[in-house]
Amino acid sequence: MLSSLSSLNKFLWGIPMPILLFGVHIYFTVHLKGIQRHIGKAIHLSVKQDDCSEGDISAFAALTATLAATIGTGNIVGVSTAVALGGPGAIFWCWLTGLFGMATSYAECFLGVQFRRKTEDKTFIGGPMYAIEYGMNKRWLAILFSLFTLIASYGVGCSTQARAITETFQTLWGFPEFIVGVVVAIIVGLVIVGGIKSIGKICMRLVPTMGFFYLFACIIILIINRGYIMQAFYIILKSAFLPSKLPAAVTGGFIGGGLKIAARYGIARGLFTNEAGLGSAAIAAAGAKTSNPARQALISMSATFWDTVIMCAITGMVIVTNLLRYPGSAEGYSFAELTTAAFEPIPFGRIILGISLIAFAIATLIGWSYFGEKAVEYLFGKSGINTYRICYIIMIYVGSVMSLRLVWELTDFVNALMAIPNLICLLYLRHRITPYK
Repeated sequence: MLSSLSSLNKFLWGIPMPILLFGVHIYFTVHLKGIQRHIGKAIHLSVKQDDCSEGDISAFAALTATLAATIGTGNIVGVSTAVALGGPGAIFWCWLTGLFGMATSYAECFLGVQFRRKTEDKTFIGGPMYAIEYGMNKRWLAILFSLFTLIASYGVGCSTQARAITETFQTLWGFPEFIVGVVVAIIVGLVIVGGIKSIGKICMRLVPTMGFFYLFACIIILIINRGYIMQAFYIILKSAFLPSKLPAAVTGGFIGGGLKIAARYGIARGLFTNEAGLGSAAIAAAGAKTSNPARQALISMSATFWDTVIMCAITGMVIVTNLLRYPGSAEGYSFAELTTAAFEPIPFGRIILGISLIAFAIATLIGWSYFGEKAVEYLFGKSGINTYRICYIIMIYVGSVMSLRLVWELTDFVNALMAIPNLICLLYLRHRITPYK
């Protein structure tokens, strides 16, 4: 099963899914007349209160809930593997994916708010499953999307993040896995039991803090490596388009170079980290207090900007400038540890990176619990939510002590399955989506 899933994922995420998702990104960029140009307005609106009372949480809380799920270990590990396998040019393609992906994120969040429903207890629920059912009249497809979302929440949203936390604690401080698993399960459990309002409050505090903490550390490293920044820009752009052989100091002995390889891994990792096209952001957007779909869609679009255009790009620059400043510094590190190598030169670098990883992973645990909860509510009604929460908390512990190679492969496969019905819905209802004015 593991071998079959691995082969299938290499095929799906090698060419078909990146081409499909990136093609949709470009289409909506044109259809929405370059909606990305309003990113300044989106950031301004995200911190400006909307007087509308139709919704459960503020627009900013909905944005941070989305960021909590997307700003995770992928921003660190994903960028590392992209550079290791695709060369420095992969950073450019990852960045470009985020830039164009903002349009798709806007489109899916627009539909998420437009087709949301008010439940009997006066709370709001929405997302691609409701757009598919009420916009396309395809309930069977909506059920499939919800099922895939539920499975994904136990995988990439839960088990993989829990494992990342326990491995970090064990590596840095030697804590036993089972103790860390129990503590994390209790902490996250207390948050998710409180529902979306509790999740929103925690995310509003955790996401900006952890993002600032990580970016501050990255900026310090870039200041130390400031003499290599322009050279790093040149190498990233050159290796993104030209199949020239890069210096060994830059590749660090890893695979790299060439337009095809750089584009493949850069696009794949960019899509994985920002989730634009998967439909998850629309679930959070549906609970926001907003006066119209376009306003919240614009705000939610900025999550992709922060996640990929800023966070992933800065992480990539940190990695490349470090390789230039310290040739061979990546020796002895795995594909996923290039960022670790880049943090080594600063005092307490490994601890700073470890704390960032833990914070990112906890945020992802909280954010994805909400996505899975809404999928359960669509499938089984509110009566299934408590059971889901109990299972999710148990899976945090299970994930913290188990080998997750199979879980990762299954999650990658299910993420592809999530994207397909969502993209079909976006294209089918494309004329219902209007730009922000």
